[in-house]
Amino acid sequence: MLNSDSMYNPEHLLRIAEQARNNAYCRYSGFAVGAALVTESGIIYTGCNIENASYPAGICAERVAFGKAISDGHTKFRAIAISGAQKGKQAEVPCSPCGMCRQFMSEFCQDDFQIILAEDKIYLMKDLLPVRFDFR
Repeated sequence: MLNSDSMYNPEHLLRIAEQARNNAYCRYSGFAVGAALVTESGIIYTGCNIENASYPAGICAERVAFGKAISDGHTKFRAIAISGAQKGKQAEVPCSPCGMCRQFMSEFCQDDFQIILAEDKIYLMKDLLPVRFDFR
């Protein structure tokens, strides 16, 4: 967890997500993902994917970061940066969140929540999940 509003820029968040990717436990797929989530108050939480031999029991980097933040009492967020690549390699293409993560994020994020996949690939929640399941 980091706390600094000055770190809230796409390039820096992507670097933090890349660092978080180094902690991924991906012995089955070999695909490592890291995430850097910014709370409304400017705190940055990281997450990495964690696989399991019982495949559905694994968890994505995005949901790990959200889980850490939510368990610390945060429920309002500004942005998330996501970086994914084969373990030990540089990311060559943007790594988009899976459908489950998009729905999970939508529970806590407004339409203007930013999803940063690359410095020039920044999407809003409303664009990545325009018709979401919501009881609100």
